[in-house]
Amino acid sequence: MKLLKALLYAVVGLVGLLLLAGFLLPKSAHVERSMSTTAKPDVVYGLVDGFGHFNEWSPWADLDPQTRYSYSGPPTGVGARMEWTSEKPGVGSGSQEIVAVEPGRSVTTKLVFTGQGESTSNMLIMPSAGGSRVTWSLDTSFEGNFLGRYFGPFFDRMVGPDYEKGLARLKVLAESQAPATAAPALTPTP
Repeated sequence: MKLLKALLYAVVGLVGLLLLAGFLLPKSAHVERSMSTTAKPDVVYGLVDGFGHFNEWSPWADLDPQTRYSYSGPPTGVGARMEWTSEKPGVGSGSQEIVAVEPGRSVTTKLVFTGQGESTSNMLIMPSAGGSRVTWSLDTSFEGNFLGRYFGPFFDRMVGPDYEKGLARLKVLAESQAPATAAPALTPTP
C-alpha cells in the first residue's frame, strides 16, 4: 500500500512539474529564412502574390501528389485563398489566405492547420544589388495551446529546413521567369 501511495505521489508530482514547466515555456515561436536572387522584386512578387504558382516552389507540394486543392477569392491580393486536404498525416488539411499586401514588397498570409491552430506567414521582398533579397517568416502563438508550448523551442528546427527548401525552389523559379534582355535591333547600313 505504501508503494502504491508513493507511486501516486510521484505521478502527481511529475504532472505538476510538467504543468509548471509548460507555463514557463515561450508562448510564441518565430521562424525566418532569407535568400538572394538575381530576379527583380516584381518577378518574385508575381510568384508569391496568390497561389497560382505556389506548388511550383512550395517545399510541401511533393510530399503528397494526391493532395486536393481548392481556390477561392481573387487570384491575387487580399482575399486570395487556397485550401488543401491530404490523407497523409505529415500534410494534413488546412487553408491559407492572403490577409495583407504591400504591392511589390510583401505578402502576408494567415495559415490554418486543421486541428492545430493558426499561424501568420510573411514573404518580404527587398531590392538588392543585382536582384532581390527575400525573407520568409512564420509566427505562431501558443496561447490556449498548452501542449504546443512544448514544441515552441523546436519550431525553428522543424520548419526552418522546409523554408530553406522553398526559398531555393523559389529562387530557381524566379530566375527562370526573369525577362530576357532584348538585343538591340540592327539597322542595315546603306
